[in-house]
Amino acid sequence: MIKVKLLDYTPEPERVVAMAARLCYSASGAEELAERLSNDQVKKMVRRMVKLGHGSTLEHASFTFGVEGVSRVLTHQLVRHRIASYDQQSQRYVAAHGFQYITPPSIAGNDTAKVKFDQLQQEIRRLYDELTALGVPKEDARYVLTNATETKILITMNARSLMHFFNLRCCYRAQWEIRELAYKMLAEVKQVAPTLFHNAGASCVNTGRCPEGDLTCGHFAEMIKLREND
Repeated sequence: MIKVKLLDYTPEPERVVAMAARLCYSASGAEELAERLSNDQVKKMVRRMVKLGHGSTLEHASFTFGVEGVSRVLTHQLVRHRIASYDQQSQRYVAAHGFQYITPPSIAGNDTAKVKFDQLQQEIRRLYDELTALGVPKEDARYVLTNATETKILITMNARSLMHFFNLRCCYRAQWEIRELAYKMLAEVKQVAPTLFHNAGASCVNTGRCPEGDLTCGHFAEMIKLREND
């Protein structure tokens, strides 16, 4: 099971975004702007920046997540999101004896496939132990490990990068595991910046249309309904 915890974030992230927006259009200094912005003004300004797509103002707010219970398959996809910082549990320094692994639902729901899958993981565990017992360093023994191996990762993204991440990974066309991660991360940031992330999610949630054309997932109406009920 994927575990996601928002470990740290820019204090008052929505106020920071609003300050950045006001600074662009005001002769006042940042400190004066901070004192003058009411809570209602902050909300109004944040909504305006998101609607207009003025993404640079969103980059001043950042969020750090601790993530557990995910596979190396997921993290290989995750690091394609460039404007972010990552630190992942090392297979070079952390021994993988008895490693846990992630089983895709399509395999878990197929008895024959699951037996074969579990047998392979057990064989990989045995071989890893055998190699390290023979003196092979962990950094080399890890070459036999499966992409299903469970890992832990620390993620830091600014709000603009998170918006893009949610656009792509909350979509039904994203793989099941990273989609689950995206929704859990979205739930975390909505607790501390509800105005900023109010309409965050798959691209269709933001724009009211599916950008995938012939490759649409077919869930457009369902996604819009979820947004309306949020």
